[in-house]
Amino acid sequence: MAGSTVASPFLTAAPRTFGAGSAAYAAARPRYPTALFAYLVDQCRAHRRAWDCACGTGQAALGLAQHFAQVCATDMSAGQLAAAARHPAIAYAVQSAEAPAFAPASFDAICVAQALHWFDLDAFWPAVQRLLRPGGVFAAWGYAWFTVTPEVDRVVAAQLLPRLAPYWAPQNRLLWDGYRAIDFPFAPLAAPDFAIAVRWTADQLWDYVASWSAARRCVEAEGTAALAPMRAALLAAWGAPPAPRRITMPLVVRIGRWEG
Repeated sequence: MAGSTVASPFLTAAPRTFGAGSAAYAAARPRYPTALFAYLVDQCRAHRRAWDCACGTGQAALGLAQHFAQVCATDMSAGQLAAAARHPAIAYAVQSAEAPAFAPASFDAICVAQALHWFDLDAFWPAVQRLLRPGGVFAAWGYAWFTVTPEVDRVVAAQLLPRLAPYWAPQNRLLWDGYRAIDFPFAPLAAPDFAIAVRWTADQLWDYVASWSAARRCVEAEGTAALAPMRAALLAAWGAPPAPRRITMPLVVRIGRWEG
């Protein structure tokens, strides 16, 4: 099964990487488009309870909370949960994706945002099937690269990405490949194209880049000055005035129904 390629050593590395600097991570990460949640809700037969698995600092949980009576949001990083956005419909808890402590048939929807590639899928899929109600929906989505202007995009492709290449964990390739290499044990549902669109300054974009796991590993290995030349190149390509620009991040979405 493709899920078995998600090797266990990185399952312990991921919470440490994403737990450090959780408040900065939360501030740097974009929100998901409202159209994505509207589409997801349309696929669900009921809207009582949803599980946001590996919720991080709660970007997806907030979107789900606009449509479901209760959202259970879990993550292995207590630091991430401490920095998560609060909402009366969201209950946060430290739990693993592979061994969640919920009763069978608890959820109308289970979602994983920007995290499916970190899981031990051989253990995760049975948990999802146990926890979804008959007819429930599973959805996973994520984003990788972004586009700004031709000048900025050239700097990213020619300088930033090659510089960070040694620091990406192999699981990230599953996301870059659109999760196509992952066995998907649900009846697939066709999803339209979605993208995150934000207006950011150059400094905001750099804060986002600095939140990448590869950027954090690079700094851990080489020191805080390691990425300074890349930041300078990005700011130079941004040009004057340093006004906000539109940043587009296409989403990978896989969604399916569990009939039980």
